[in-house]
Amino acid sequence: MADTASELQARVDLLEAELSASRAELQEFTYTVSHDLRAPLRHIVSFAKLLEEEAGPQLTGESLEFLQTLCGAADQMGKQLDALTALSRIATVSVAASAVCVRAAVLNVVQKVTARYPGHAVEVVLEVADALTVHTDEALLRQALEQVLDNAYKFTAKAPAARVRVAADLLPDGVLRLVVEDNGAGYNPVLQDKLFKVFGRLHSAKQYPGLGTGLLVAQRVMALLGGHIHLLARPEGGVAALLQLPAAQQA
Repeated sequence: MADTASELQARVDLLEAELSASRAELQEFTYTVSHDLRAPLRHIVSFAKLLEEEAGPQLTGESLEFLQTLCGAADQMGKQLDALTALSRIATVSVAASAVCVRAAVLNVVQKVTARYPGHAVEVVLEVADALTVHTDEALLRQALEQVLDNAYKFTAKAPAARVRVAADLLPDGVLRLVVEDNGAGYNPVLQDKLFKVFGRLHSAKQYPGLGTGLLVAQRVMALLGGHIHLLARPEGGVAALLQLPAAQQA
C-alpha cells in the first residue's frame, strides 16, 4: 500500500511539474509575441501618422478613410498588445495578504471607476458592513473588483436610470462573497462560454468600447487569490457578477 501511495504521489508531483512548465512556457510565449511585435508596430504607427500629417489634407473620400482606418487599426493593435502583456504578467505577481477592510476597498474602487466616467450618472448602492474585514491581498482584490465594476458602468451607458449594486458578506465557512449587479445591456446566456476569452466580446466595439480582456483579468486575479468569478445574466436585464474568495479568513 505504501508503495502504491508513493507512486501515486510521484505521479501527482510529475503532473504538477509538467503543468507548471506548460504555464511558464505559455506565459513566456505570450510575452515574447507581444514584445517582439511592438517594434514593427511602432514603425507602422509612426509612418501612418506622418503620412496623415503630410498627405492628409490632400486626400478626400475613400483615400482619407483608408488612411484613418489604418491609423485606427494600428492604435487598436497597440492596445491589444498592452493587454496581452498585462495578462502574461499576472501569473508572476506575488500575493501579499494583510487585514483588509472590505468596505474601504470597495469605496476606493467605486471612486476610481466613477471618475473614469464623468458624464455617466450611476446610482451606486453599497451593501457592505463597515466591520467586514478579511485577510487577503488588497491590491489584487481591488484590481479584480475594478474590472467588474468598470464593465457595470460601461454596459449601463444606455440605461435610462443606471444603477449598480455592490454587496459583500462573509459566509460561515470563511468565504468572502462579493456581488456586483447592474441594470445594463446584459448578454445572451447562450454565449456564456465566451465571457472569459482573450478579446472576447458579446457586444460590438461601436456599441460599447473596450478590448474584451477585463473579465479575463478579473478571473486570473481571483485565481491568484484562491477564488473565482462567475457571471449571471439577469432575466430583467443586466448582469450579476459573483466574486468569491474561499481562502479569505476573518481578520
